[in-house]
Amino acid sequence: MYQYTDFDRRFVRARAVQFRDQLRRHLDGELPDDDFRPLRLQNGWYVQRHAPMLRVAVPYGELSSRQLHQLARIAREFDRDYGHFTTRQNLQFNWIPLPRAADVMDLLAEVDMHGIQTSGNCIRNITTDALAGIAPDEVVDPRPYAEILRQWSTLHPEFAFLPRKFKIAIFGATEDRAATAWHDIGLQLLKNAAGEVGFKVLVGGGMGRTPIVGSIVGDFVPWQQILVYIEAIVRVYNRLGRRDNLYKARIKILVKAEGQAFADAVNAEFRHILQHDQEGAAHLIPRSELDRVAGSFQLPPGLDAQRAPSAATAPHTLPVAYRRWLERNVHAHRLPAYRAVTLSLKRAGHAPGDATGDQMDRAAELATRFSHGELRVTHDQNLLLPWVRDDELQALWLAAREAGFATPNIGLLTDMIACPGGDFCALANARSIPVAAAISERFEDLDRLYDIGDIDLHLSGCINSCGHHHSGHIGILGVDKDGAEWYQITLAGSDGSRLSGDATPGKVIGPSFAAEEVPDVIEAVIETYRRERRPGERFIDTSRRLGPLPFRAAADAVRRTTAPAVA
Repeated sequence: MYQYTDFDRRFVRARAVQFRDQLRRHLDGELPDDDFRPLRLQNGWYVQRHAPMLRVAVPYGELSSRQLHQLARIAREFDRDYGHFTTRQNLQFNWIPLPRAADVMDLLAEVDMHGIQTSGNCIRNITTDALAGIAPDEVVDPRPYAEILRQWSTLHPEFAFLPRKFKIAIFGATEDRAATAWHDIGLQLLKNAAGEVGFKVLVGGGMGRTPIVGSIVGDFVPWQQILVYIEAIVRVYNRLGRRDNLYKARIKILVKAEGQAFADAVNAEFRHILQHDQEGAAHLIPRSELDRVAGSFQLPPGLDAQRAPSAATAPHTLPVAYRRWLERNVHAHRLPAYRAVTLSLKRAGHAPGDATGDQMDRAAELATRFSHGELRVTHDQNLLLPWVRDDELQALWLAAREAGFATPNIGLLTDMIACPGGDFCALANARSIPVAAAISERFEDLDRLYDIGDIDLHLSGCINSCGHHHSGHIGILGVDKDGAEWYQITLAGSDGSRLSGDATPGKVIGPSFAAEEVPDVIEAVIETYRRERRPGERFIDTSRRLGPLPFRAAADAVRRTTAPAVA
């Protein structure tokens, strides 16, 4: 993990002191709401449906045990004893009273944490592959570059007031596990024939009202120049992006409208910065700086990289529950004697991605005991232990099961992505949590889940798409019609991973459904797949082979409340 320098700590603590003064002036009536709003947003504070919401930055998803223990303390002492892990690898608190906000920022600063870059029209938290640095298929570790990007973008004046929020994702493996094509900027680290490191750069991806997959604007940007190249992209966006219409202000709209002209403008601006800007060359990344940052991402102290793998145990001798956990929650590692292990935050009776203060503490204890004090927040709203010895897997399974983290459902239907929805979010049109709960209850039988197999279900409570419904094999979007909650179903979307194929938005299968119909609709879709699949064929492949019509017919057949909609 990246280790804060004295400068980093002074900066974060000074920011906390500054926010305390801003908050005091606001509460005393000296700082009106309109003036305070941009200040609180710059520190991760929203005003939601019921109470302020704090989004805590977890850069590229890396957490220490110490940090997670502190988040658990905040959940217990300042919130309602839980937090919500997001698809941007952050953590949200939903019930912290605003007068106590400054105390929370002080506690975060104590463990090198904050809410900077988690809200507002700026470059948001930079995300990456949860297996970064440990994946067997990795070409280049993206974490040092993600950290350099984070530091560079934090206070850059060009990024302070963008037309809209701006999201960057980066990966360095052969498989894209960071959904980069769905981001404003997607970065793939690769090596050319000479072994030199560079970036393929995609721009203009995004979901929302107009789902668009990013377009390639740079085939190979040398790593030393990537900051300059991103600055060129943002300059063009700042200059040409729509500021007169909130819904057309995202860079994806600009890229789609301009086409090749956008790429040409970016590359021209890139050359201009290098050749003519007074400090253009200063934005090149020196080898010394990359080496300094990369030094924080070496193997944890005490880890034996040369240890031989343990002798494998005959599978038939292992408990069925343990075998299932090994199959679903345990992942290959670049070190043969180690594994990465997902702690599932998806189980019946709990909102996807939610964890109580006690659960955070238990997860931190597991990380200390089994993973050298390190965790990762995954894009799929789970937690991952990156440094688990293969001879400690069974002990970890027993401990994780006792803590409620051992549900063997990773990659299955109940391992769904879901936003907080209308229960909390002021922007939401519909609730997500009750729908997610109803689906989880309907499909809690593990034998049935395993028969269904690999499938991504994503659920959003509004068109802002925080639940990434467009990229789900099954997507659910909450919409408002005349003050009532309705749900639109899409099929065959993909995030760009090996299982899903190239990033593609799902297709709507017909008019919306009432909330009480959604579990029946999902079951009808799943049973259609089970009936029509070929041997070994996964849901995503069957849905693409058949197209939407048979699934729509099955879904329409279970309508009750909305039956007149298809009359």
